[in-house]
Amino acid sequence: MAFDPELADRLREVLADEPGLREQRMFGGLGFMLDGHMAVAASSDGGILLRIDPAAAGDLVDGVVARRFEMRGRAMDGWLAVDPAAAQTDEALREWVAHGVAYVRSLPPK
Repeated sequence: MAFDPELADRLREVLADEPGLREQRMFGGLGFMLDGHMAVAASSDGGILLRIDPAAAGDLVDGVVARRFEMRGRAMDGWLAVDPAAAQTDEALREWVAHGVAYVRSLPPK
């Protein structure tokens, strides 16, 4: 399954004023990079792939709408898979994206 183009448009709108924004297709999804770091992606699974501070995972993961992203059966620290239902409203989407933006802005540019 390819990423949801409507979700990608919504992410573009949320991130439009961010400096250093670049889009990159990857793994069937569409990543949104800020100064070389992926902050958020429209996932090929239909939801959002979100970069977070690994220390914040315990506060954000609920196992239902937000879970640790897994690659090859291994949970990845600092990455969340967010169910599409958790970002149906613009307000909810902005809240999720804010976590990704805040974390990558704390990193040095690539």
